[in-house]
Amino acid sequence: QIIAGPSVLMSCVNFTSFSHCVGQSIILNFLLFPSRCSGVAQSVKIPREPKAGEYDKIIRRLMENPNARVVILFANEDDIRRLLEAAKKANQTGHFLWVGSDSWGSKISPVLHQEVVADGAVTILPKRMSVRGFDRYFVSRTLDNNRRNIWFAEFWEDNFHCKLSRHALRKGSGIKKCTNHERIGKDSSYEQEGKVQFVIDAVYSMAHALHNMHKQLCPGKVGLCSKMDPINGTMLLKFIRNVNFTGIAGNPVLFNENGDAPGRYDIYQYQMKNNTTEYKVIGQWTDQLHLNMQAMQWPGVSGQVPVSICSQPCRPGERKKIVKGIPCCWHCERCDGYQYQADRYTCKMCPFNLRPNENHTGCRPIPIVKLEWSSPWAVIPVFIAILGILATLFVVVTFIRYNDTPIVKASGRELSYVLLTGIFLCYATTFLMISTPDVGICSLRRIFLGLGMSISYAALLTKTNRIYRIFEQGKKSVSAPRFISPASQLVITFSLISVQLIGVCIWFGVDPSQAIIDYEDQRTANPEFSRGVLKCDISDLSLICLLGYSMLLMVTCTVYAIKTRGVPETFNEAKPIGFTMYTTCIVWLAFIPIFFGTSQSTEKMYIQTTTLTISVSLSASVSLGMLYMPKVYIVLFHPEQNVPKRKRSLKAVVTAATMSNKFTQKGSFRPNGEAKSELCESLETQCEYCNSSCIFCDEM
Repeated sequence: QIIAGPSVLMSCVNFTSFSHCVGQSIILNFLLFPSRCSGVAQSVKIPREPKAGEYDKIIRRLMENPNARVVILFANEDDIRRLLEAAKKANQTGHFLWVGSDSWGSKISPVLHQEVVADGAVTILPKRMSVRGFDRYFVSRTLDNNRRNIWFAEFWEDNFHCKLSRHALRKGSGIKKCTNHERIGKDSSYEQEGKVQFVIDAVYSMAHALHNMHKQLCPGKVGLCSKMDPINGTMLLKFIRNVNFTGIAGNPVLFNENGDAPGRYDIYQYQMKNNTTEYKVIGQWTDQLHLNMQAMQWPGVSGQVPVSICSQPCRPGERKKIVKGIPCCWHCERCDGYQYQADRYTCKMCPFNLRPNENHTGCRPIPIVKLEWSSPWAVIPVFIAILGILATLFVVVTFIRYNDTPIVKASGRELSYVLLTGIFLCYATTFLMISTPDVGICSLRRIFLGLGMSISYAALLTKTNRIYRIFEQGKKSVSAPRFISPASQLVITFSLISVQLIGVCIWFGVDPSQAIIDYEDQRTANPEFSRGVLKCDISDLSLICLLGYSMLLMVTCTVYAIKTRGVPETFNEAKPIGFTMYTTCIVWLAFIPIFFGTSQSTEKMYIQTTTLTISVSLSASVSLGMLYMPKVYIVLFHPEQNVPKRKRSLKAVVTAATMSNKFTQKGSFRPNGEAKSELCESLETQCEYCNSSCIFCDEM
């Protein structure tokens, strides 16, 4: 049972006559939560005929929840006294705060010899006023003028300590015979019973109800009519509840919808001062509680107001988990993770873009992060990219400056410039990957991330394919293979590049690029470290698909490089291209496990972006370093080697290819290096100018 109200005193007022109604003593072990909650922790019934040790058992039950100290008693005087005695026996003096109903009131008998245990008890009594007319009437009653009251003779004997019958007297008892000359208030003490006014008002209530009922059912008729004979009890109750008159004490007498009269009570506290006890008035109840806190006195050394609670108030960010059956007892549960305290009893999840504040009482936006230019994860790739761009521009300027020299011509100028463009784009991609994502940046990432590598590997694949076809053709005939002219090579290269561009265009049509904030990428277990990542909507799978075509070109180019590995290095670029592709494959084989192995890391954005940009830059650096730096070195520092000696015809090339094939087969049965030396010596008579890729001479 839960009793709500401004205080437990009001709760007691509401239940003041409860024990009289049910005819059984009840103990309520109360929990006080000022301005929050009042609830019953224990409800114990005292049997009508309690056995030995019953009151000790009740005290032990009340001690099951030691924090609930307020005990409200709806019990008779004897039960109250024996319960106080049991509390004293259990050494609980000063632990319980007793609140008694009007059956305790200001009586001495319940606290007799239990004053220390009862110290601080709060009790109530209905407000009452002495009816002077009743005093005059009652003190004038004698045995002669009050014969209609059959109990009056017994009262007379008890009040004056005498006996009306001589036969009832016993020798030596000290009881005298009543003379009928005794007078109430003169020969005995007299004090008006406090409930006299309520009895009078009750009688008048019945009279008013019967009168109103008679007026309605028997108008103008004296005595009972047929409608009131017999009287309908249900109808009479309605008339009783509708009465409204001024009582004997001057207060209005009326009843509410529940049949209760307005409560008017005096509130007392049993106090001990200097070994003297008294019931002191500390407040009253007349439609609302009026309590004089300064007049109250609490047991104990501190004298502070006792606290009666089942559970301590929960801290901010904690919800109350109510104990079943005890609404004012709970366990405090922390709103953990991404939960916040929605109300006292509920924790809710913050929206996906929010995280709880420090005390979990609300939500706040999750910070947005991106790869900053000042971050070490960005500084290193940018530094490599800048060096690569400068080196690429240096090579381009050198090639343009020495465009008509043999070394540049022998390199295949058209494809060289295409390849250098791809290398430049590979370096430039780093800046796109680190720039703040938006629709434009994300679109450029889609285009150029795979385009730079596609251009590079398309040019290298065209070169290796041309070398392979020329020497394969030389084994069969002296006629030149088709599509080996510079124009044809450019057409093949741009055709391969167009496949990448067409794929990107289809991707744009199916899924337009956009910048998003990913709150799952760095959604850590601890919300304090959670971050939203501003990035382009390119998933890991989409990224691999974007680079997939470039990977295919790279693998194909590597295959051709392996096939042409037996061609003499004095005749072609196959071996530098082969070394370039082998190294590039190693770079990307290292990239794949690093990229996917960090997919669950909170640093995923930084690690993957840095790994990708460095891998792309390293691929470009390998191509730039192995294919062009030796040529630039010869052009700038050894110009004496950059001169033509003799142009060779296609026939000489075919002859060299045939001999190369024979010596390659022969060399397979000799130690490493013997076949190569013999081949080069035999070809020196056919090619006085043995430099890189002489098959790319202009006459080709």
